[in-house]
Amino acid sequence: MAGLAVAIECEGLGLTYTAKTGTAVNALDNVRCRFVPGQVTAIIGPSGCGKSTLLQIARGFMTPTQGRLRYVSLGGTDAPAPAMATVWQAFNLFPWRSVLANVAFGLELAGVPRAEREARARKALAKVELSGFEDKFPRQLSGGMRQRVGIARALVMEPDVLLLDEPFGALDAQTRLVLQEQLAQLVETSGTTAILVTHSIEEAILLADSILVMTARPGRIAAEIAVDLPRPRTHATTHEPAYGALFDRIYGLLRDEVVRAMTTEGADA
Repeated sequence: MAGLAVAIECEGLGLTYTAKTGTAVNALDNVRCRFVPGQVTAIIGPSGCGKSTLLQIARGFMTPTQGRLRYVSLGGTDAPAPAMATVWQAFNLFPWRSVLANVAFGLELAGVPRAEREARARKALAKVELSGFEDKFPRQLSGGMRQRVGIARALVMEPDVLLLDEPFGALDAQTRLVLQEQLAQLVETSGTTAILVTHSIEEAILLADSILVMTARPGRIAAEIAVDLPRPRTHATTHEPAYGALFDRIYGLLRDEVVRAMTTEGADA
């Protein structure tokens, strides 16, 4: 990772858009939070609460209609946007390119010489335990392996901030558990800044240093919870009493919001 120590601060962010029906939809309202350099922050909340929208704003892909997004140096002054890379739920691999060529694609666009980009792509694949699969094509890989290619494609860009938008949402439960552990190990050893959007309380606890719990739409930050469980964290962590207490606390905050979201789902479509 490039290691640029820049915090991402959301100062009263709001986002309103016009639905297909012509009505105004308030997606986010007065969101105030800070993504700390070198830490993993998870964003969790009911469907439609604006988790991915908040991630897109942090990435610079969307502009809030209220408040502002700041990139702030350790000294507290405004800073340039850190380099970011995103891992999406969909694999988004090019089926006609090999695994190595898929991972190196961003470097190719950036004009990195072939020898260097291939060396960096091999190193990124080794980090996700896919050495030996460089010449395979996406159709020859399992879903879990394809998502690991997606993670390697983000890591190879050496981003200051890694954004993870439901990265394991399309995988079966068993594969998801294994990749959660692998990603936890990866973020623990790299010390990268990461922002994780997830529906899974377990995933948030295993991976994050802090968890932002969002309300049903309009999305607000209901609570910020520190995860003080020791690392490394694995599936065995889920059997510890401290994990159970933390899970219950987060579920208690989420339950009413999930019910509220279910009663209004589709109202503005």
